[in-house]
Amino acid sequence: MTRKLGAKGRGKKEIDRPQHPLFYFFILLALAAVVLALYWRVGNYEFINYDDPSYVTENPHVREGLTLEGFFWAWTTTYSYNWHPLTWLSHMADVSFYGLNPKGHHLTNLFFHIANTLLLFEVLRRMTGALWRSAFVAALFGIHPLHVESVAWVAERKDVLSAFFWILTMGAYFYYTRRPNVVRYLLMTLSFALGLTAKPMLVTLPFVLLLLDHWPLGRLRSGGRNVFLEKVPLFMLTGASSVITYIAQQREGAVISFEEFPLGIRVSNAF
Repeated sequence: MTRKLGAKGRGKKEIDRPQHPLFYFFILLALAAVVLALYWRVGNYEFINYDDPSYVTENPHVREGLTLEGFFWAWTTTYSYNWHPLTWLSHMADVSFYGLNPKGHHLTNLFFHIANTLLLFEVLRRMTGALWRSAFVAALFGIHPLHVESVAWVAERKDVLSAFFWILTMGAYFYYTRRPNVVRYLLMTLSFALGLTAKPMLVTLPFVLLLLDHWPLGRLRSGGRNVFLEKVPLFMLTGASSVITYIAQQREGAVISFEEFPLGIRVSNAF
């Protein structure tokens, strides 16, 4: 069954609807089952000696689990070249639940990857109305080999965690565009801010929202300059996160001067 949906700035789109709620539930179940079938073995993996020690096993703040002292440390430290307090807090929460048993830490990564796959399907379906194409893209996201490192490596919690808030921000943005108001805008901004505290990779997300304004939301023509003005607070968060990340990496010695690596070497390396 299909119906027309008239949304401001989107025009009329054909929205695919499953004929029965169980049909939609089956798609969600199938997506979760495929990802679980591929990754269930990570529960049997150990910590590795690359980054896992500094993130979990040999980090005295994380090894204590969730504590008030650890909470303040997470928000003030630039340890391990980054400022990502939400990532530190997630590792602390795992220690509080599972101790230093790697099984639980790995399964948390897997849980987030499954949640990200299902959330991506739902966000794309709501944005485009294309049920099967959204399911296909979500399935491709779930099984793509580039995600193996993020799911099977405990220290890459920041990747699956930030991806969750990236997709959640997209969904909140779509929710806001259907009926703009302050509360919906703040929810979207909060989701984006939390994502930045998990991993600064989200600095490009405001640009992606502009792409969504072009398609499938169709807001660039109808929204005028407001479409750009409403992104200003998001770009301010992007700028702040970029500065904090640069300072953190410079403080920890991850930023190399041009004397050590001249511009020519950097350009050749980029190619």
